[in-house]
Amino acid sequence: MQPSPRKTLTYDLAARLAERIRSQALPPGSKLPTEQDIMQSHGVSRTVVREALSHLQAGGLVQTRHGIGTFVLSPVEAPAFRVSPDKLGTLREVIGLLEFRISVETEAAALAAQRRLPSNVDEMRRSLDEFSAAVDNGKDSVSADFQFHGEIARATQNHHFIDLMGSLGLAVIPRRRLQDAAGPTAEQQAYLRRVNLEHESIFNAIVTQDAEAARAAMRTHLSNSRDRLKRGEHTEG
Repeated sequence: MQPSPRKTLTYDLAARLAERIRSQALPPGSKLPTEQDIMQSHGVSRTVVREALSHLQAGGLVQTRHGIGTFVLSPVEAPAFRVSPDKLGTLREVIGLLEFRISVETEAAALAAQRRLPSNVDEMRRSLDEFSAAVDNGKDSVSADFQFHGEIARATQNHHFIDLMGSLGLAVIPRRRLQDAAGPTAEQQAYLRRVNLEHESIFNAIVTQDAEAARAAMRTHLSNSRDRLKRGEHTEG
């Protein structure tokens, strides 16, 4: 299966930025250009920029500080814990990641319900709307999916959850490895609409600040993904 044009652009942009970091054209501590600046200078979409930055985060090269920007890390600052795509080569490893996410993200959802700010709610809503639009138009929904889960981490107001999601990067959505330029099939679109209903349940619990409901909704969502994988559907979210 050939990678989609968007994925090719993502890998190319990530490689270019990584080379600038390794050559110290972007030295440790320096702030990367804004998403808008990178879009304009490289002629790519916001989705490509965000996915490329997620690759750099997963590689321990940069760290995004919400509301401030993305900064280059020195080697000693790079996170010791990372899940890179090459560690997710088997179904067993992907299921293992989902089990890990269940243990962490259920509590993150509960804390998010207790601590979320109006800006967090707005960003979650935007991510869900982007997810829904991508599914309806047969486009890649992975970036919006990742943004939603990342915003829940930010809504905890606890940098450890935020740093962990940044370290995981897009590897947190293993579905991305199975998508190609043709887009999702009708069956996959139906599945993704069910995923979005699960997302909406999490979102509604966070909006109403019901910590127990948020915890339960996140556990249901990720457990369903794990169970679907075990049944061989290979459409986790």
